[in-house]
Amino acid sequence: MKFKTVVFIFAAVLVSGGAVTAQERADALVEYKNGNLDKAIEICLSEIERMPRNLDSYVVLGWSYIKKGQYQAALDAGLAGLDISRYDARIIEITGEANFYLGKNLDALKYFEEYAALAPTGDRIELAYFFMGEIFIRLGEYNHADIAFTTAVYHFPNSARWWSRLGYAREMAEEWTASKAAYEKALELNSSFTEAQRGLERVKKQAGAG
Repeated sequence: MKFKTVVFIFAAVLVSGGAVTAQERADALVEYKNGNLDKAIEICLSEIERMPRNLDSYVVLGWSYIKKGQYQAALDAGLAGLDISRYDARIIEITGEANFYLGKNLDALKYFEEYAALAPTGDRIELAYFFMGEIFIRLGEYNHADIAFTTAVYHFPNSARWWSRLGYAREMAEEWTASKAAYEKALELNSSFTEAQRGLERVKKQAGAG
């Protein structure tokens, strides 16, 4: 009986300890979602100090650093997370996003393509394709940008900005009719979106001149 009692107490301690850890992880995520980024970072760093291979902590840490615009710190968190789990889609997307904001286009593209392959219906799939579209524009590969932005708006069709960027990619590829349609969709979503208004005016002039 005494042995059973000891085992029961030991098991209860383990369960309790696990519950505390889960709660701490949840707290970091809640702080992040509530916009309390410094607090989320503080919690994550504390977790990592105690549990250096706690992948979830690196995920929330990376997201928080990106939101704060601290992109090198986000990249460091992403790379550290990849050392723990090379094919975790969340960490791969964070690493891609950090590289994008740091202007490391080819590195960013590699990670976004990995994310799309690993998580074709992932929570951030539309963002991955949007960033790929922006990278292709930076590289002057406008047809590839068209494909990426088209996929982004397929997954998230309610962003006037994203439709406008699709219009711009098509405009740069001199696809006037398709560009016009994208700019018009952007203005359907937001009639005062200046970028789309100006793009539509340019495309109409080009189409008229043709």
